[in-house]
Amino acid sequence: MTAASAPTRRFYPQLEGMRAVAAMGVLTTHVAFQTRSLHWPVLGPVLGRLDLAVALFFALSGFLLWRPYASAARGQNDPPNVRRYLRHRFVRIWPAYAIVVTAVLLLLPQARDASPTVWIANLTLTQVFVPLTLAPGLTQMWSLSVEAAFYLLLPLIGYGLVALRGRRARRRIPLILGVSVLSLAWAWLANLLPLAAGVEGKNWVFGHLPWFAAGLVLAEIVAAVRVGEIDAASPIIRVSTNRPLMLAVLVIAYGLAATPLAGPVGLAPMNDPQYAAKMLLGGLGAYAILAPLVLRDDPFRFLDSPVMAALGRWSYGIFIWHVAVLAAVFGLFGIPSFDGHFTSVWLLTVAVTVPVSAASYTFVEEPCRRALARREKRGSHAENKAADTATSAAD
Repeated sequence: MTAASAPTRRFYPQLEGMRAVAAMGVLTTHVAFQTRSLHWPVLGPVLGRLDLAVALFFALSGFLLWRPYASAARGQNDPPNVRRYLRHRFVRIWPAYAIVVTAVLLLLPQARDASPTVWIANLTLTQVFVPLTLAPGLTQMWSLSVEAAFYLLLPLIGYGLVALRGRRARRRIPLILGVSVLSLAWAWLANLLPLAAGVEGKNWVFGHLPWFAAGLVLAEIVAAVRVGEIDAASPIIRVSTNRPLMLAVLVIAYGLAATPLAGPVGLAPMNDPQYAAKMLLGGLGAYAILAPLVLRDDPFRFLDSPVMAALGRWSYGIFIWHVAVLAAVFGLFGIPSFDGHFTSVWLLTVAVTVPVSAASYTFVEEPCRRALARREKRGSHAENKAADTATSAAD
């Protein structure tokens, strides 16, 4: 086991491959739902509970975005620039997303009669706060709405923990875990809110904190190991890097989540204890998947492979396009929805979604990212030039 050197990494190629796994998991569970495959014995609930791939997405965001805050608390770097962080988050998700929303609401027959409210809610990623605005072809975007809320909440969390620096930084992990446990009560609290009909408070970010917290805790562990706050041979590292043990945790958590303990699969409503169980089991499963990936520096040949790396780059496009593509597949190929044909529908959806997602990455996502990088570089040069001029004037 080689956990000691893993936390020094700045880029984790295996996480790109894991993004691809999560995106394909979300696609698969939606195909299973639309083909009525959730009713299969044993396999149906397993396919239906692939919606926990969203927990993996949330944990990945928590880990990657929280690392600068965890490192800053231990004197390894300055706290993140909030304006720069928000710019990067906006450019990362909104341009490609806006194209999908526009295309779906203009071209998909089921969504053409969308009201201005539906347009505004979807374009502003506020669907989970506005009644009845999850449009056909865009229903999966509720989780992106939650993630966008987390992006806005993250700097506030960072500010809230600013006092826990230096020697006090060791208190950060217990505090994050404590808040996550308390958030399991969100389902009951959401019932007390005076929400408009059609607004589901359980879909707000506060109820999903255990999923994000899996990544936040891992970011704290990585930063703590780097400065010697946590020994690389400590029990938490030994447990978290034990692949067979983490696999067992994942299998048990996922297996329990596929039972009525975590509520029914599909769109059937769940009660408050089932919701809390799903949040807890999803957080445990996400941690079990990610911990060996970020705390070990072993090769991960499958996740690091060129194919998985490419699918990882395109994973955002896969996520935002696949439901619209799935709807189009039924119409274009004359396949009735909710009438079986899981394998053929899955293959057709993947065959169309992947190249569309590759095009989204190549012609929208990456150009926008590069344009922002060029703008920031020009701004940095201008600031340096102004500083040099001021220094010369002072001399």
